Amino acid sequence: MVKVSESTHSNLGKIEIAPEVLTIIASIATSEIKGIQGHFKELKHTSIENISKKQLSRGIKVDTREDGIYIDVYCTLSYGINISETAKKIQQAIYNSLTTMTTIEPSQINVHITHIEPIN
Repeated sequence: MVKVSESTHSNLGKIEIAPEVLTIIASIATSEIKGIQGHFKELKHTSIENISKKQLSRGIKVDTREDGIYIDVYCTLSYGINISETAKKIQQAIYNSLTTMTTIEPSQINVHITHIEPIN
């Protein structure tokens, strides 16, 4: 479990978030980026009710360590898309989603481009 830092000091208890939740947040954030193909593109065009947990965790690896949270994203991009710019957008989308929804700041978000999808 990942402990969420408390911004207010309350005696109500502690808050912990399962790493799977971080994986789902990162996966949904990645699917919103223009130029993504393959698995993440399928997520964007499928209703959330029809998506399994296994599908949401595909292509994302979350590693929780003592010194922080490390996220690896493995994705396919469309041919002709600026790879560097798109990778930065993926990093920013995941960072923004995680910090907004959980107040957790990941230590690293590594984007791995595994394939380029040719134009049909």
